[in-house]
Amino acid sequence: MRYLPLNDADRAEMRDVIGINNIDDLFADVPKDALNPTLDLPSHQSEMAVERWLGALAAKNRTADDGPFFIGAGAYRHHVPATVDHIIQRSEFLTSYTPYQPEIAQGTLQYLFEFQTQVASLLGMEVANASMYDGSTACAEAALMAKRVTRRKKIILAGGLHPHYASVTRMNAELVGCEVIHAPANPLKNAEESDELAALIDDQTACVIVQNPDAFGHIADLTPLAEKAHATGALLVGVVTEVVSLGAIKSPGEMGADIVVAEGQSIGNSLNFGGPYVGLFATRQKYIRHMPGRLCGKTVDAEGKRGFVLTLSTREQHIRRDKATSNICTNSGLCALAFSIHMSLLGEKGLRTMATLSHEAAIETADAVAAVEGVELLNKSFFNEFTLRLPVEAEPIVEKLAAKNILAGVPGVRLWPEDDALQNLLIIAATETTNKQDIEALVRGLGEVL
Repeated sequence: MRYLPLNDADRAEMRDVIGINNIDDLFADVPKDALNPTLDLPSHQSEMAVERWLGALAAKNRTADDGPFFIGAGAYRHHVPATVDHIIQRSEFLTSYTPYQPEIAQGTLQYLFEFQTQVASLLGMEVANASMYDGSTACAEAALMAKRVTRRKKIILAGGLHPHYASVTRMNAELVGCEVIHAPANPLKNAEESDELAALIDDQTACVIVQNPDAFGHIADLTPLAEKAHATGALLVGVVTEVVSLGAIKSPGEMGADIVVAEGQSIGNSLNFGGPYVGLFATRQKYIRHMPGRLCGKTVDAEGKRGFVLTLSTREQHIRRDKATSNICTNSGLCALAFSIHMSLLGEKGLRTMATLSHEAAIETADAVAAVEGVELLNKSFFNEFTLRLPVEAEPIVEKLAAKNILAGVPGVRLWPEDDALQNLLIIAATETTNKQDIEALVRGLGEVL
């Protein structure tokens, strides 16, 4: 398609229609001190000069592969095979991005159908959608869905829910009139052991949202909590930020959850300095018409040949404003495809092996750092992430280790800045990419800075 810029006559006609005298009138509501800010950017350059300048900026980044790396807290470093990147660029998948016309989008629709099948199986549910923006927005959508299903407005968030997920959920839920109650964060207890969480559930509760493994790394059996919620007519929403963990522990669906959401970044998608990622969303068959986002279904055409279409949702439904099931009317298509390809390459056996290797690396790391004088391991159980209590505030320690090119994890104060009791906590993650040299560097560095 050619680029056809507007001419002066076009602009004049548009100004007349909307009733303004000049372009500046469009910005009348913007404070004058915010208009035309001074930006510290160089003047125009040649394409080659700009590429060189941007390349120099990019070279200042420190990637996860540039040294020992133990950061997790919702985004994890895993090995993504080169095959994934090769396949997502094949022409068979380069069909229309928005698959409203199935006759020209069968490639897109088929991989979305396969993706949904994989996600439903992985999360232990009956149906899954074609992905959401990321794990946190999927979590918020689960709360809104629970409100529709139960016709109740009380949302309970477990203390071990990732604070970013809690923040996004609170914002979305309160905007539609929900009461959001957040149980206190407790680094010593998981959801199963927390009496405070179960005590909050009553006959006005729409759902309880609980993460497993939680933000501190604790693993819980969600079955008793699901039974408590169901006894009052509430739903249990299970959240998984490290989807590889499902290769080693029971899925929330198997433990009675009604809705399960997850961040799928760990499979097929690199860290990418924070995104884009892919949200996973699955539920029970009986709630399918309340499920947000896109849903791809399998059908047959007029000649009896297999085909794929978007189903139980139309374009008009996506723009029904307050009557829509979701404010998300698209999906993370490319990231979902990468997830599906990686899952297909792994298979069940490969996923279990990947999970086992991550867990073993975490055990080795935990044993090594817990032996450092003054360091206390708080977890009784964990998958590939655990919490340490240091004898001093964790944030300065992390900065000192970063100066040694060791990214040692996430200090608790970064996730819970308002809670002084968590300032000495350090959350560490290990995966199959963690080797003995990384662990030795972390232990040596931690001993030195302490």
